[in-house]
Amino acid sequence: MVDHVKRAFKYRFYPTDTQAAELLRTFGCVRKVYNMALAARTEAWVLRAERVNYNATSTMLTAWKKTEELAYLNEVSSVPLQQALRHLQAAFTGFFARRAGYPRFKSRKKSRRSAEYTTSAFRFRDGRLTLAKMAEPLAIMWSRPLPGGVKPSTVTVSQDTAGRWFVSLLCEDPAVRPLPETGTVVGIDAGLEHLLTLSTGEKIANPRHERRDRARLARAQRALARKARGNGANRAKARRRVARIHARIADRRRDVLHKVTTRLVRENQTLVIEDLSVRNMLKNNTLARAISDAAWREFRSMLEYKAQWYGREVIAIDRWFPSSRLCSACGTLNGRMPLNIRTWTCGSCAMTHDRDVNAARNLKAAGLAVSACGAGVRPQRETSRTGQSAAKQEAPRREP
Repeated sequence: MVDHVKRAFKYRFYPTDTQAAELLRTFGCVRKVYNMALAARTEAWVLRAERVNYNATSTMLTAWKKTEELAYLNEVSSVPLQQALRHLQAAFTGFFARRAGYPRFKSRKKSRRSAEYTTSAFRFRDGRLTLAKMAEPLAIMWSRPLPGGVKPSTVTVSQDTAGRWFVSLLCEDPAVRPLPETGTVVGIDAGLEHLLTLSTGEKIANPRHERRDRARLARAQRALARKARGNGANRAKARRRVARIHARIADRRRDVLHKVTTRLVRENQTLVIEDLSVRNMLKNNTLARAISDAAWREFRSMLEYKAQWYGREVIAIDRWFPSSRLCSACGTLNGRMPLNIRTWTCGSCAMTHDRDVNAARNLKAAGLAVSACGAGVRPQRETSRTGQSAAKQEAPRREP
């Protein structure tokens, strides 16, 4: 249960030429500072076994600005540069806590272009947002209103690969409160034939957004491949055309997932899902494209944070639980069941099952057992095979 929920409200905006030039310059400086700080921290530990934290990199930044070579860092707002150092510190914290890999350098072409401003670096009055080093407010398309009487604590400006500009305002949303308890429990089986199958028997269609635009995307990619490599204008236009198609697919996918997860969280008190290892499943070359298009990882992420907002519970059942092969009527475990078998009949009770509905019902039953026994919401990854949790098998990393 959360008392004060902070939400990011994202809007598209259209900068002037002067604003675009300033923001692009800021993005470049943010990337430069991040990479230099990462290199300094890595070198200090590898060569001298010396620990470098955020305060030390902040001192380095002050010294860098005084050099002739890096004097251009003074031309942009200092706040996004300091925020880049804080993000690097957070990346190292996640690495040493085994939540993420070692921080990587930001690429000029591949990394996300963004800059974060705190309250000292922007002015927000009467729905007009003005960033530091800029004389005019941003021309924001207010597609939805901000919560009444709140002001953003941070503002993040970004540009995607399709060339679109976005501004994200982080605000406290007083409208987000725990919903009245419903007492209902639903099992949710993720699939490809249908995006989701519920224990109630309802099946939510898989929109297959990527398949709908596959031909259009292929034409754009072939046109890009014919353009000579380099910094030519024609290749840049072809690349943006491909990026716009990818952005269109991602936007529609995200819209569907938001609507589905919001409905499920509002209607059910407890939601039971399967703890799928999407990364390993993507190694299947036959199904990788379809699995990516279904976006199961994004679905789970949305479901979990919305459940936290609204006072719901999400239970993840161990991935090795045989939800598809277990008879939901009598509990008999069936033998090997390839993916092409969509219906099957139990040899013990003669009950005919829809594969996905049966799996969802078994997930619901397992979730009820977890709740009754007081087990953890997210089971340990390795217990089914080794009988030992992953936390016990791995020693923690030492922080430099």
